[in-house]
Amino acid sequence: MIGARVRQFRTARGLTMSELADRAGVAKSYLSAIERDLQTNPSIQFIEKIANVLDVDINALLKDEAATNSSDETAALDEEWQKLIAEAMESGVSKEEFKDFLEYNKWKLKQK
Repeated sequence: MIGARVRQFRTARGLTMSELADRAGVAKSYLSAIERDLQTNPSIQFIEKIANVLDVDINALLKDEAATNSSDETAALDEEWQKLIAEAMESGVSKEEFKDFLEYNKWKLKQK
């Protein structure tokens, strides 16, 4: 359900429900109802606001990607990566710095 995906992305980014609601400009009570699947049909405007703050594509909130994965390990890996990315963002690592690191790492592997 969409509520579980919102909660997953929110926690992976280290946001509280209050922080997400404030940043997205939505009511915390409504966000809570979504996450607990009491409200299961949010408006597209709500989804867009939440997706923007979580920095995810709207489809990530609408589609159940875990259902398409063939193993639980893949889903767990995705969550682990999300947490790692959230930690990097919180520590101030920019996208450009991360891209530079990846390029350096590729270069380093070629040198071996």
